[in-house]
Amino acid sequence: MDFDTSAELFKALADPNRLKVLKLLASPPANDCAGPGSVCACDLEGQLGLSQPTVSHHMKLLVRAGLVTATKRGKWTDYTLNPQGFEQARELLIALQQPDLNAVPSQPKTLKGVPS
Repeated sequence: MDFDTSAELFKALADPNRLKVLKLLASPPANDCAGPGSVCACDLEGQLGLSQPTVSHHMKLLVRAGLVTATKRGKWTDYTLNPQGFEQARELLIALQQPDLNAVPSQPKTLKGVPS
């Protein structure tokens, strides 16, 4: 298990605005400039009330974490949910619940000066 990559995934989920983006992408509004099933960056600005640089920052983190895919369309970018990213998050949560059969049992720690 790659804990660094896993932490990046959960850091991407640890922001209310990014969670709002994911919820919005789950059911994209109709009649926006993006194609069916996706949301244009310009629409995210209006829907979330965020500036373009802020939206770009949030989307960059979501794409890097694998939760969202980005498709360039001229000067615009359309975003969609990435089902594989969500499956990876589910698998990670399941893996964290499982005992590590390869782990070496740790020895109980003793306090200095206190007999064990």
